[in-house]
Amino acid sequence: MRATLVIPTLNEGTSIGHVIDTFLAAAGEANPRLFGKDPLEWEVVVVDGASTDGTAEIARKAGARVIAEPRKGYGRAYQTGFAAATGEVIATSDGDSTYPVEEIPRLVRLLLDAPLDFITCDRLTKLDTNAMTREHRVGNWVLNYVIRIAYHHYLRGAGGALADSQSGMWVFRRSILDRVTLTQDGMPFSEELKIEVLRNGLRFLETPIVYRERWGAPKLSSWRDGRHNLEFLIRKRIAMGRGGTAPPPGAAADRPAY
Repeated sequence: MRATLVIPTLNEGTSIGHVIDTFLAAAGEANPRLFGKDPLEWEVVVVDGASTDGTAEIARKAGARVIAEPRKGYGRAYQTGFAAATGEVIATSDGDSTYPVEEIPRLVRLLLDAPLDFITCDRLTKLDTNAMTREHRVGNWVLNYVIRIAYHHYLRGAGGALADSQSGMWVFRRSILDRVTLTQDGMPFSEELKIEVLRNGLRFLETPIVYRERWGAPKLSSWRDGRHNLEFLIRKRIAMGRGGTAPPPGAAADRPAY
């Protein structure tokens, strides 16, 4: 079975080599232990947003296939990566070493055995205290609260709650991409994907991970990106109430740089 790890990057030269090396070492060790006679054939796809610090070259040397994506946006990078992925299973991670990529093979095994369609990782339950600013933690709490209230009908597939709507580490079957409607190029892409999975009744699991302090300077603006995400949640819920799946025309113009 083929599987793909998709990593969006923008100036992650200090960490991307470590992330790829850590993942490939874990994947190689896990194949005989977890997959036996049916080992996973992994590819790493790095979608690079015009980095100027050598990120793309470092990723290639580490064994990744690098795709240049000049269009701005976290969601745009992921959609480009998903289109390029050849795996039947897709996993995701940021390139800043915050996510435990060594856990991905175990999550794939869980996805296949359960069986599940989509796994998302909860950063907040085991959060490293240095991994998020206070403003970022407050923003996550607000967004998670809004989702629990506005989308409670759809959260039955998540046990009635979603602990971390903004997590960017997922493992899922490629086939779900034919069943979800993804419209966002910016940061709201992460919450949109989870809402679409739940809205379509796909087999869903949220599991806690250890989320670590990032390597390098943060790129998120807690208030700006939080406001964009909150506005999207409201627009999408209104659209769903009217029988649609996407926000009204013009909402996709929100394309904050990744």
